[in-house]
Amino acid sequence: MNLSGSCHCKAIRFELESKTPSPYMRCYCSICRKVGGSAGYAINLMGDANSLKTEGADAKAVYHAQIDGAESPAERHFCKRCGTHLWVWDPRWPDLIHPHAGVIDTPLPKPPETVHIMLDYKPEWIEVPLGIGHVHFKNYPDLSIEEWHKSKGLYLS
Repeated sequence: MNLSGSCHCKAIRFELESKTPSPYMRCYCSICRKVGGSAGYAINLMGDANSLKTEGADAKAVYHAQIDGAESPAERHFCKRCGTHLWVWDPRWPDLIHPHAGVIDTPLPKPPETVHIMLDYKPEWIEVPLGIGHVHFKNYPDLSIEEWHKSKGLYLS
């Protein structure tokens, strides 16, 4: 599936191919919450890094988060004009790119369930939905983005 996205000020526009376009996983870690400026979580998708096409690269900047006192190799790309957090790319998995679902302009499919991860790191004021259709993990989930999509019959070939 071709995904198109942009920052808020439209200085950066991008597109990429994704076989895993369902925005099912909400991450509550401090990095996702704080760099995204969200009300509790961020939602990352997964795409083919080699298919990424970008317009407005001069407006783009990269942030490397600090994890346990060391700089993460993961590149968090954002617009330096409006501050929109766009995607994460990590040299440890160079074929993958993880755009934030909130910046995708293409209509995305509604996931059949929501997986809440990194709950050990969420602030107390955030209420996480419970019940049918919600799966919870203190840290990382049991399944990767690709594995989850395949387990639900949602992986696009």
